[in-house]
Amino acid sequence: MRAVLTWRDKVEQCVYDLAFKPDGTQLIVAAGNRLLVYDTSDGTLLQPLKGHKDTVYCVAYAKDGKRFASGSADKSVIIWTSKLEGILKYTHNDSIQCVSYNPITHQLASCSSSDIGLWSPEQKSVSKHKSSSKITCCSWTNDGQYLALGMFNGVVSIRNKNGEEKVKIERPGGSLSPIWSISWNPSREERNDILAVADWGQKLSFYQLSGKQIGKDHSLNFDPCCISYFTKGEYILLGGSDKQVSLFTKDGVRLGAVGEQTSWVWTCKVKPDSNYVVVGCQDGTISFYQLIFSTVHGLYKDRYAYRDSMTDVIVQHLITEQKVRIKCKELVKKIAIYKNRLAIQLPEKILIYELYSEDSLDMRYRVKEKIARKFECNLLVVCADHIILCQERRLQCLSFSGVKEREWQMESLIRYIKVIGGPPGREGLLVGLKNGQILKIFVDNLFAIVLLKQATAVRCLDMSASRNKLAVVDENDMCLVYDIHTKELLFQEPNANSVAWNTQCEDMLCFSGGGYLNIKASTFPVHQQKLQGFVVGYNGSKIFCLHVFSMSAVEVPQSAPMYQYLDRKMFREAYQIACLGVTDADWRELAMEALEGLEFETAKKAFTRVQDLRYLELINSIEERKKRGETNNDLFLADVFSYQGKFHEAAKLYKRSGHENLALDMYTELRMFEYAKDFLGSEDPKETKMLITKQADWARNINEPKAAVEMYISAGEHCKAIEISGEHGWVDMLIDIARKLDKAEREPLLMCAHFFKKLDNPGYAAETYLKIGDLKSLVQLHVETQRWDEAFALGEKHPEFKDDIYVPYAQWLAENDRFEEAQKAFHKAGQQGEAVRVLEQLTHNAVVESRFSDAAYYYWMLSMQCLDIAQDPAQKEVMLSKFHHFQHLAELYHGYHVIHRYVEEPFSFHLPETLFNISRFLLHSLTKDTPLGISKVNTLFTLAKQSKALGAYKLARHAYDKLQGLQIPARFQKSIELGSLTIRSKPFHDSEELVPLCYRCSTNNPLLNNLGNVCINCRQPFVFSASSYEVLHLVEFYLEEGITDEEAVSLIDLEAPRLKRENKWQEITSNNAQTLRLDESMDSVGDDDPFTAKLSFEQGGSEFVPVVVSRSVLRSMSRRDVLIKRWPQPLRWQYFRSLLPDASITMCPSCFQMFHSEDYELLLLQHTCCPYCRRRMDDPSP
Repeated sequence: MRAVLTWRDKVEQCVYDLAFKPDGTQLIVAAGNRLLVYDTSDGTLLQPLKGHKDTVYCVAYAKDGKRFASGSADKSVIIWTSKLEGILKYTHNDSIQCVSYNPITHQLASCSSSDIGLWSPEQKSVSKHKSSSKITCCSWTNDGQYLALGMFNGVVSIRNKNGEEKVKIERPGGSLSPIWSISWNPSREERNDILAVADWGQKLSFYQLSGKQIGKDHSLNFDPCCISYFTKGEYILLGGSDKQVSLFTKDGVRLGAVGEQTSWVWTCKVKPDSNYVVVGCQDGTISFYQLIFSTVHGLYKDRYAYRDSMTDVIVQHLITEQKVRIKCKELVKKIAIYKNRLAIQLPEKILIYELYSEDSLDMRYRVKEKIARKFECNLLVVCADHIILCQERRLQCLSFSGVKEREWQMESLIRYIKVIGGPPGREGLLVGLKNGQILKIFVDNLFAIVLLKQATAVRCLDMSASRNKLAVVDENDMCLVYDIHTKELLFQEPNANSVAWNTQCEDMLCFSGGGYLNIKASTFPVHQQKLQGFVVGYNGSKIFCLHVFSMSAVEVPQSAPMYQYLDRKMFREAYQIACLGVTDADWRELAMEALEGLEFETAKKAFTRVQDLRYLELINSIEERKKRGETNNDLFLADVFSYQGKFHEAAKLYKRSGHENLALDMYTELRMFEYAKDFLGSEDPKETKMLITKQADWARNINEPKAAVEMYISAGEHCKAIEISGEHGWVDMLIDIARKLDKAEREPLLMCAHFFKKLDNPGYAAETYLKIGDLKSLVQLHVETQRWDEAFALGEKHPEFKDDIYVPYAQWLAENDRFEEAQKAFHKAGQQGEAVRVLEQLTHNAVVESRFSDAAYYYWMLSMQCLDIAQDPAQKEVMLSKFHHFQHLAELYHGYHVIHRYVEEPFSFHLPETLFNISRFLLHSLTKDTPLGISKVNTLFTLAKQSKALGAYKLARHAYDKLQGLQIPARFQKSIELGSLTIRSKPFHDSEELVPLCYRCSTNNPLLNNLGNVCINCRQPFVFSASSYEVLHLVEFYLEEGITDEEAVSLIDLEAPRLKRENKWQEITSNNAQTLRLDESMDSVGDDDPFTAKLSFEQGGSEFVPVVVSRSVLRSMSRRDVLIKRWPQPLRWQYFRSLLPDASITMCPSCFQMFHSEDYELLLLQHTCCPYCRRRMDDPSP
């Protein structure tokens, strides 16, 4: 730290106080009874101010710079404006000792020997507070909340802005140590407000706002008269009886003297936000100094150590930007750093630190050695085991224990010294002298080696990485580069203040000077760019630059030197430079230049850096071709040019190397068709057509489809034209193409038809198929578009397509839930298996969904389907078995439908007799396995309830008993239990009226028949009505051998006359009942009916004896008495004779189910179809 006198003035009176205007342009001086206003830049006296009648003791400027105040021995305070006009004056009872403006509210505190006055612009009067002792000094806190007062009795009083005392600090010396100066630290970074107190007990102390002392008292050895902080609070100025101003750290460590004076220093102040200091003395001297804080620092590679706050050392890692602070608490005089060592010279000792570890990123230092001696030296260097002290011409080598091991005496002053590395204990030093001599000294060798001698003094030195070259900056700002071995001057450059070799590249150095950074590679011209400061290191692409007090690592792209090498086609050297650090664009340029120069190895490395796979693949392919023996560099270069977009140059090289086809391919792939035609230069129609096709391909790719279609048509590429038109839905264009094409061009026409179908224009598709005669595709078109009428019409003309029509038709019907029609369509298409499968699925679904009426209908259809298939002799047996099984299931489900509705629905639509008959019928039929969906519980439950209601108590009791052995749903449980109990109260017999009669043998059958639905006497099967399930008065008969169905029908139709029995039946009507009674009194001659005679059978036989009739019997039958089930082949017809001809029975001509005629007619009206087979009443087919 040096103090340079800027200006000085002398007045006749003692200078008691000074104040700077906040912007630093003016200085107010209290001298005698006047105020002197100076211009701070050159010390010009601007104006003296007169207003006080006695000596002015104090002066203070408001923080906003609008006014200042002065206090005098005349007991008055004058407020002045910044225009140097007095605007207000007020008085105290004693002389004014100090004044101070609040930094926030601009409230003025004025202190006299006995009181304190507080004045602010908005107040009309001054509020005053008494003081117990003479006040010598005062200072406001940064936030303006508290005012500290220093008193003659050694007390510091801290008051709030209203003047009320909050804290009282009593110094140990009491009145023997009057407080003469106090000041709050103005730093905003400090956590707490810190008050510096200087007393005439020759002590400097620091306190917190609470009154707690910070640290110990610092002894001064003089009486302090003034204390002043720098603007940011980092340093303190103290002046007093020692006739000088001393600089202290904010912690009270003395750093040195600012300027020697001839009398006591009464006041010293720091110019705001600067390093300028003004001093006022008792003899009237006003001195204005500039403090120059010299940079104390050291650098080794990427570690930079520098002094901070005069007492601290900060070590900065220039790459990672990590910093570590070492607090020395004394003035740091010199710093040296080398590898893992750090040496710090303090006033009375040298500290040597080392890193904790060998890690290159470790920033933790510990003290290794301490040399407790005072040294005077100009330069300090540290090595692995030694420190080197430079004292003008002499170098001393000391061990870490402080023992001098070696000494070198130079011919001239040492200007520069640097460690250039070496083994521990044998490091080499590079030394530059004022006489131009440059020496190399080894720490373990007494003899210095003269490298070279030049005419001018050395300012800066550096040696290249390989120790072959030496760069020197002399006192004329000239950078000179020498070859160490030959001593030859290689080149020199002007305007240099420092120089550094690149540690990673032998031929590169940089030097700074004149606000520019200069980078020089080899012998190429210098590349310049703006940079303030000194270059102190150069590593790869990073240049370490010292500017004022800060060191920074500047990333400098090495583009300029790289391009210098590229210009000379020195690709490998350029690559080495690029590795130090260049931009991606520079890497790409290097790669391209090397590629054009056919330096593939360098190009490959450069393209790898920019991750350009395209060019790497090109290089790889060229290298492979070279391995295969290709040597034509023109061809390689042509490929390179084509990749770079230099197509015409590439075409010329292709032509020169005899590969015109490659040029043509290149132009066409790039869609440069005009260039391709020019390059061809011929009228070869084949080549031209090829070009048009490629041009059309390109037009298609760039989304110009219409142009592409026209080009394809002109080139004869109809298929591609059709494809584009179809993809874009251009039906009109497709129609034009299809109509212009010849019918022999089948493929494009088929494409047209395909797109017509896709674009929902089946008419044009049909027209196209007809044009090429493709009927199969036409059928498929009709099927796909579901134009069934056209398909059926085509099928009529061409029966071979029947399967192609009906099978899809059936599938379409099935998909649209028209399963019955689908089954018929499958049947019609001859897909019997599919038809049966559909029916079986429908049946299964109906049963699962409890649609038993539908199930009966589907089983009936299945049986008829099986009967149809049974016409095939190979499947006859199996199919007939299935037929009978399905017929049986159809009857069961038809009956169970009524039972299910009765049980599940709240209201019944059937008579109790019908429910009774159906449940009996089902019970007799379910002797073996119960089909899926049919519930025995429901059947028995219905039978039990209806039997009980109709008086068949015995049967009801049997049904309830049977139910006890079955798993009964919870909802029936109570009802069945109640029924089981109540039936016990009924007689154990069945009503006579309910007993079924066998119309063959006239036997009354029990209601519960173990044989099933046959007579227990004659075993004749009962014939039931398909609606009421009553036993019908029909008896089935069979034909004698040799009588065919046709003959039997013709014989029956003859109706041979028989003697009529007159008045045989007598009709009696009474009580709403009709009764037919046989009049036995009549003549019974000739009443023998041949059929009735046939009804007889052997009593007691267990075998069923069918009724077999002859031709004569058939002749005797009336046509209206006979019902015939005309089954198709291979079944025989079934014949039934009505034994009560007057009771009309109707048989459905489709399913051959029997009904009472009245019931059948009613059901037809209700359902408009047969309730069993669903044949519509208007359907003429049988």
